Amino acid sequence: MPAVLLVRHGQASFGADDYDVLSEVGREQSAHVGAELARRRLRSPVAGWGSLRRQRDTAQIAVHAAGLAVNVVLDPRWNEYDHLDLLKRYVPPDSAHDGTSKGLQALLDLALAAWVEDDHGDWAAFAGGARAALDELAAGLPSGRDAVVFTSGGVIAAVCGGLLGLGADGVVALNRVTANGAITKVVVGSRGASLISFNDHAHFEGDARRLLTYR
Repeated sequence: MPAVLLVRHGQASFGADDYDVLSEVGREQSAHVGAELARRRLRSPVAGWGSLRRQRDTAQIAVHAAGLAVNVVLDPRWNEYDHLDLLKRYVPPDSAHDGTSKGLQALLDLALAAWVEDDHGDWAAFAGGARAALDELAAGLPSGRDAVVFTSGGVIAAVCGGLLGLGADGVVALNRVTANGAITKVVVGSRGASLISFNDHAHFEGDARRLLTYR
């Protein structure tokens, strides 16, 4: 069965003028992801990512570090949701946080849950697009090949939440704990896609523990 590895991008630049740029830690994380991909000996992999810079740069650093020759499939359905738009749509304007990433995450949890539960919103289109991108990528894999997708935490939470049949609380919980550079494994067989492992970040243990981040 073909395997599709969903890799969350490296740490972006919270608080900077351009959030979409990888931090120095994010670049180191990406290189460690590459070493982990090399260890896994993927079968002639196909690589995919969206149009966000942090996804592309993570992919390029990781693929280079792994020494992989890949066919690239670009797909905007791997892009993350716009968290600023969600906060504007679902969090009262008088809400405030302490300026830290943890404070922002608390508000984002509320916004994400409201979005998932909003029958008139576009969560279904976002989650459905991510699942369709997964299914189409897997269906198009040549025999004996795997895929690695460099994407974002919300996309991974949407895909895994759908595979596990989770509601809003489950999706929010998955989104909150997805580590930068973590690897989630999905296999696709005759019965469809199955989640095999979620948020594997063992490559950030031991001497690399300093690289473990969630935001």
